[in-house]
Amino acid sequence: MSATIFAPATALGKAGVAIVRVSGAEALKAVHLMTPIQNPVPRKAVLSEIHTLDGLQIDEALVIYFPNPNSFTGEDVVEFQTHGGRAITAILLAELAKIDGFRPAERGEFTRRAVENGKMDLTAAEGMADLIDAETEQQRRQALRQMNGALAKIYERWHGELMHVLAWMEAYIDFPEEEIPESVSAEVRGKIMSLKEGIEKHLNDGRRGERLRDGLQIAIIGAPNAGKSSLMNRLAQRDVAIVSSTAGTTRDVIEVRLDINGYPVIVADTAGLRDTVEEIEAEGVRRAKARAEEADLVLWLTDANGQKDKAETRGLDPEKIIPIMNKADQVPAENDGNFWISAKTGQGLDALLKKIGRYVEEKLSMREEPSLTRLRHRKALEECVEFLDSSLNAPEIELLTEDLRMAMRSLGKITGQVQVEELLDVIFKDFCIGK
Repeated sequence: MSATIFAPATALGKAGVAIVRVSGAEALKAVHLMTPIQNPVPRKAVLSEIHTLDGLQIDEALVIYFPNPNSFTGEDVVEFQTHGGRAITAILLAELAKIDGFRPAERGEFTRRAVENGKMDLTAAEGMADLIDAETEQQRRQALRQMNGALAKIYERWHGELMHVLAWMEAYIDFPEEEIPESVSAEVRGKIMSLKEGIEKHLNDGRRGERLRDGLQIAIIGAPNAGKSSLMNRLAQRDVAIVSSTAGTTRDVIEVRLDINGYPVIVADTAGLRDTVEEIEAEGVRRAKARAEEADLVLWLTDANGQKDKAETRGLDPEKIIPIMNKADQVPAENDGNFWISAKTGQGLDALLKKIGRYVEEKLSMREEPSLTRLRHRKALEECVEFLDSSLNAPEIELLTEDLRMAMRSLGKITGQVQVEELLDVIFKDFCIGK
């Protein structure tokens, strides 16, 4: 972190304002070399000319200085808030690159420095990334809660409980002549079991937080010409899939992301299910069946003029299937437990959307205790549970203590209390430049 880094903090392109951020021990050099300001007042926006290192004016902009440690990164930070033209940003970045000790920031490097300087933990940094990427209201709420430390508080509490038990065990190792009283042994075992049960309960959440972050998967399945592509276009409110009377038009899985009641869903239109010897269509059918098995919800569409093939639904969880009869504009609806709709006219679509909305909300709605949002967290917690299990069966106090140390290390990986360089590289590689 010896270099002073810089990058745009706003998206490149034509806009009213563009922000270029500089962070590092020598950040003030940019102010001294490129503006007439010599003694900036901390956190005060100053309107000033910005010029190249050889004196050519670039723009007139706001300059703000945030001294360490009271900045986003915990280092000295300078922000140039210029007019949002591409040419202005380009020349400003080019001039910053000429200053000794300055270099362009890598993906997520500002946030990574904030983590390494103790301004936030890893779960908060990941919450910030999710907040930037949020496309729906519920994603925003979950990300904001995580960024504000809701997950970190849970893991830090467990970390503290583990540390307390570990301290007891370390004390008895340091004084081997003292035997562990039965009452203490029972209390230690009880605390470990209670902690293990709490973590397992947290893990057993139906992947609610991960689904909310990534989107709930919905697959539209059925025979050729059942109206799957027409339903897809109705749900998307635009022409996403090609609609044709020719059977087998859809060969591959077509996806569209939707916002249903503030929750993210990914709807997939699939190839019509039928026996076929045509190689490409057969692959499409295979993919359709695979998507049905993987999906959180299946919209099983049948042409009301035809005969429903119940054999196709075997092997799928009936709880995740909504049976739908299409072309209700051509055939009178029956009270047979199916949703009767017309993808052509929109008949019955409102009732179907309400049904889908209730299902999505049941699966993704946030609970009082925040849910896991990343596979990284899940793996670390599963690893922690394994070490706690091992500690309960350890034949020697030294082995029990080592298992507790490893369990605590697993918890520390989530918040960054245990900083593994490769772990940080993986986490921050998906951040955008300038963040």
